[in-house]
Amino acid sequence: MAIGVELPKTVYAHGMWISGGRKISKELGNVIDPNILLKFFSRDYVRYFSAREMVFGLDGDFTYEALINRVNSDLAKGLGNLVSRTLKMVEKYCQSKLPNCPKAFIDAQTIESWQQVAQDVRDTTIARSKAFETEFNDYNFSRALEAVWEIIARVDKYISDSAPWNLAKDPVNKEQLETVLYTSLESLRFITAILAPIMPDSTASIWTQMGLVGSPINTNPEELVWGQLPSANQITEVRAIFPTLDKEKLIVEIEEEKKKMSENSEIKPVEAAALALEAQAPVEVAKEPVPELKPMINIDDFLKIDLRVAHVLEAERVPKADKLLRLVLDAGEGKPRQILAGIAQHYTPEEMVGRKIIIVANLEPRKLRGYESQGMLLAASIGEAGKPIVAGFLEDVPNGARL
Repeated sequence: MAIGVELPKTVYAHGMWISGGRKISKELGNVIDPNILLKFFSRDYVRYFSAREMVFGLDGDFTYEALINRVNSDLAKGLGNLVSRTLKMVEKYCQSKLPNCPKAFIDAQTIESWQQVAQDVRDTTIARSKAFETEFNDYNFSRALEAVWEIIARVDKYISDSAPWNLAKDPVNKEQLETVLYTSLESLRFITAILAPIMPDSTASIWTQMGLVGSPINTNPEELVWGQLPSANQITEVRAIFPTLDKEKLIVEIEEEKKKMSENSEIKPVEAAALALEAQAPVEVAKEPVPELKPMINIDDFLKIDLRVAHVLEAERVPKADKLLRLVLDAGEGKPRQILAGIAQHYTPEEMVGRKIIIVANLEPRKLRGYESQGMLLAASIGEAGKPIVAGFLEDVPNGARL
C-alpha cells in the first residue's frame, strides 16, 4: 500500500505434497528427486498425476507406486487403449482413411437404433467436455479429468457393444461400421484437444496419428464443433502412446538409483529415517473434520447389504423436486431398475448418463414423488452442507458385479 500498488484480491495456493502419508524430508529419506522422475517418467505422466491427485485445499500424496498405478490404469489401459484400438480399426477397415461424417449427425430424421446410440455418444462427449471446461476454470482439476474419463469409458463401451469387427464381415453393414468409427474418432478429437494443456506431448502424438493438422494445444476446446473431423485424411503409423509400465521392475530400478544417489550424499536417509519415524506422526491429509463413526455392527449385519455395480442408462429431473434425479440403471439383472437420488443440485442428468455407480441393490423399494425408488446410490458427503460426491470406479467393471 505504501508504494501505491493495489493489493491482490485472490491468492491461489494448493496444499502440501506428502509421501506415503508422511511429510517429505531429507531426514526421512523420502524426498522425491526431480532427476529420478525425469529419468523414469515422461513429463506428461507427472503432469497428469499432479492434476489428478492434488485437490486445492487438501494435501496430495505422492509415491512412485501411486504414479505407476495411475499411469497404467488411466493412460495405458484407458486413453491409450482407446486410441490404439480405434486407429487400428481405421487402418484395417477404412484403408487408413478417416471416414465421412455419417447420416446420424446430418439427418435429424434418423430412425435406426444404432444411429440413436451414436447420437447418445455424441451428446455425452459434448456434455462432459463442457463439464471439463467448467471444472477446469474453477481449478477443480481432478473433477475436470473425471469428466474426460467418463467420455473414454462411454466410447469404450460403445465400441464393445457395437462390435465393429463383426460389422466388417458383411458389406451391408458398411454405414453402421463407419458410423461407429467416426463417432469414436470424433470423441477422441474432443478428448485430445481438452487434455492438451495437461499432457501437451502425448496429445500432440495422438493428434498426429489421427491425421489431423495443426496442434491440439492451439485448438480452443470451447470452439470445438461436432462433425468437423476432416474426412479422407490419412492416419499415420499407429504406435503406443502410453506403454504399460512394469511396476515391479521399475520400483527396483528406482530404488537402485536412489541408493546410488544417497551413497554420494552427505545425508544418510536410511539411518536418519529409522530414528525419525518413531517420533514422526502421520500427516493428516483431510482438512475437514472426520464425522464420528456410527455404532458398530457385526459381520452378519454387513453381509445383509448387497452392493452392486450399476450403469446409468437414463437420467432426468423429478418434476417439482429440486433435489431429486430419477436414474434408470442396468445392474446386470436383465431388465432396468430405477432409483431416485438426492443429487440434482450437484449433478445434471447429462453428467450422470454413462457413469458406473454403486447401489444398495436389496434396499426395500419406497415411493417418492410418485416414483418407486428401487435401491440407493452411494456417495460421499463432504463438508457441513453434505455435498454429495458419487462413488464410482477408475476401471471398467461389469454391470451387476458385487462389492
